[in-house]
Amino acid sequence: MKVPEVRRAVDAAVSTVSALGLAVDDAVVLHDSNKLTLRLLPCDVLARVAPAAHQVARFEVELARRLAATGCPVAALEPRTEPRVHEHDGFEVTLWTYYEPVTPRREIPPDRYADSLGRLHAGMRELDVPTPHFTDRVVQARKLLADRDRTPALADADRTLLDNTLRDLGSTVGRYGDAEQLLHGEPHPGNVLTTENGLLFIDFETCCRGPVEFDLAHAPEEVGEHYPGVDQDLLRACRLLVLAMITTWRWDRDDQLPDGRRLGAEWLHQIRTALDDNTATGRGRSPARPSRP
Repeated sequence: MKVPEVRRAVDAAVSTVSALGLAVDDAVVLHDSNKLTLRLLPCDVLARVAPAAHQVARFEVELARRLAATGCPVAALEPRTEPRVHEHDGFEVTLWTYYEPVTPRREIPPDRYADSLGRLHAGMRELDVPTPHFTDRVVQARKLLADRDRTPALADADRTLLDNTLRDLGSTVGRYGDAEQLLHGEPHPGNVLTTENGLLFIDFETCCRGPVEFDLAHAPEEVGEHYPGVDQDLLRACRLLVLAMITTWRWDRDDQLPDGRRLGAEWLHQIRTALDDNTATGRGRSPARPSRP
């Protein structure tokens, strides 16, 4: 968020929590992107604040509530308040339990990561929730590439490379319809909390349907080696597809990720290298269809 928005978002969170009878003397910014994450003290509440126009908070709160009820490893909503979305000054405010981290995210053992993600997927398979398909995000990325006004700094050759990669791999992975289920959407280490209660997943606004390999593509590579029943060829295709998507976002003129343009250039090089390697090893063909229990 831009500075004026951050100030208003903080005020919205403080006003919301104060009105609920919880003490707030300080607000510590933990993360700032398309939404603001705050730790409010001394009540020790975690507040997530997003512009009301995003319209994703209600879905996230309801899904987190249902997943927690089934014992899934997810962060809990704040128990001292009603589990709902609060609106203030054009913002949606949701309130969550704050967990003190016990281990740096970069040091999460891959077997624990895989086990926790597997338990999350098992719980998600029990829910009938309407969500977008992962290919909808591929379509959004391709629309961004087609809009030169929004991606003015992207060279034509790079634009073509990304579009072809998204088109081809989106189609390849999309053929696995019988292996699809509800997914987190972006279970990367930034969306995993290391707590005394184990690993807990957060941020469900990107939930979608697709093969579990699409989720695993967001996790460190070692995690896929510990997740049972993974189709490694499909996982490689998903990793390259995800890399093409996040590279595309970095060239959006409105992208706010720190150092995003440098990352975008670095990831373009990685995509070219991966495609060259796939051609050399024969991995350019579609992977075999996986079987699912």
